[in-house]
Amino acid sequence: MEPEDGVLWRRARLDDADAFGLLFERHADAIYNFCFRRIGDWSTAEELLSVVFLEAWRRRDKELPADKVLPWLYGIATNVVRNQHRSRRRFAAALQRLPRPRAERAMADTADERLDDERQMKQVLSLLAQLPHREQEVFVLCAWFDLSYQDVAVALEIPVGTVRSRLSRARGRLRELVPGSGHEVESQRERAEEVPEP
Repeated sequence: MEPEDGVLWRRARLDDADAFGLLFERHADAIYNFCFRRIGDWSTAEELLSVVFLEAWRRRDKELPADKVLPWLYGIATNVVRNQHRSRRRFAAALQRLPRPRAERAMADTADERLDDERQMKQVLSLLAQLPHREQEVFVLCAWFDLSYQDVAVALEIPVGTVRSRLSRARGRLRELVPGSGHEVESQRERAEEVPEP
């Protein structure tokens, strides 16, 4: 039986790379999926995954409650993604200032499935991009990754009430953007907690 996150984190804080490696193995898929869902590109998500865990290792002196390691990693990932968006904008602006290169044939991607995933994710991200960034962050963590309000509050370092209000506004705006689409904007956790009215 592997130790819990809190135990592994305490060991990692003492420079135990093996304990940190176990945390990576345990949470890498979740953080990778988070990055992909925010960026919409598999290869960039892989790069950002590395950046998130590198930053976590760099900040390993931080004390965390035993059950808050994953929410804290989501918080780091949120900031890494935010920085990536800024970098992309700066890079795009710099490219606009350069002379246009001669067109060359693009190599075909061998993974059609990945292209389909990326295309669909880009469509979803274009809708999500119409929300304010703060609402996007809360919506993604609550609805896509099923974090509790408390865990999102830890990840983003904001009060629980702020999480609730941002999530409510995000859902309302998404319903307006996609009326009658049948898309769910609630998390699995919230649907399970709903009590039918008598």
